[in-house]
Amino acid sequence: MMQRQKSFDQKQPCLYLVATPIGNLEEITPRAISILKEVDVIAAEDTRNTRKLLTHFDIHTRLIAHHKHNERTSAMGLVQLLQEGKQVALVSDAGYPLISDPGQVVSEIVIQAGFGVIPISGANAMLNALVASGLPAQPFMFYGFLKPQEKEMVRELHALKEYPQTLIFYEAPHRVKKTLERMLYVLGDRRMCLARELTKRHEEFIRGTISEILDICEECKGEMVLVIAGNNDKKERMVDMAGVHQMITDYMEHGLSSKEAIKKTAKELGLSKNELYKSYHALHS
Repeated sequence: MMQRQKSFDQKQPCLYLVATPIGNLEEITPRAISILKEVDVIAAEDTRNTRKLLTHFDIHTRLIAHHKHNERTSAMGLVQLLQEGKQVALVSDAGYPLISDPGQVVSEIVIQAGFGVIPISGANAMLNALVASGLPAQPFMFYGFLKPQEKEMVRELHALKEYPQTLIFYEAPHRVKKTLERMLYVLGDRRMCLARELTKRHEEFIRGTISEILDICEECKGEMVLVIAGNNDKKERMVDMAGVHQMITDYMEHGLSSKEAIKKTAKELGLSKNELYKSYHALHS
């Protein structure tokens, strides 16, 4: 059923998705501070981290836990608070909720329950890295974290190999070398930017090719964003059918029928559904 939300004309309580600083506390917005002071409850990914932020800005709002390990149960609790007339803000440890952080489940459940979900803008590591990378800022595709297992990561990269959009990933320092090695193997030696410690004292942007940055990445510390050039060589943008067929298989393993999996894969990759259907069934008949 269609829903129409006018954020500044709400007559009932709402869930506010509040972006918090990713390093530099000065980057929190005045509106975010006001909302965190005005709501009845703040749901936080880690209450210890959020309490430090609230203390710094003299915010004394009630604080409760909401993290990925209890997200569905917690979401129902937040809906109950909204039903009781309480205004609720959701925050993650840093940056925007839902962007590689908890919040997706609760947002969907709150909307289904008929309440508004209102974004409160702020810092975002992905966008900071993108605009300063030196690579095309649009179109882009934000992927977040790749799977840590080698086979699954390689499979994911094969599925992304032909995309012309600039690709953006999050990565931890202890995994970055392995990730760049697999990117070099699957994607080739593309231009990239490694952004680390964004908005903090040691913020750094390392621009070059994957192989160049691979040589020095082990000396880098802090949370990282990898911005990778898209595939813009039309001569080489041939569809990797093995990777495409693997995507279909993966969707089927998660409960979709072959028809549904082919339709979903075709839509995501911009391929002909009918041609993909013929190709897949010719190989698996």
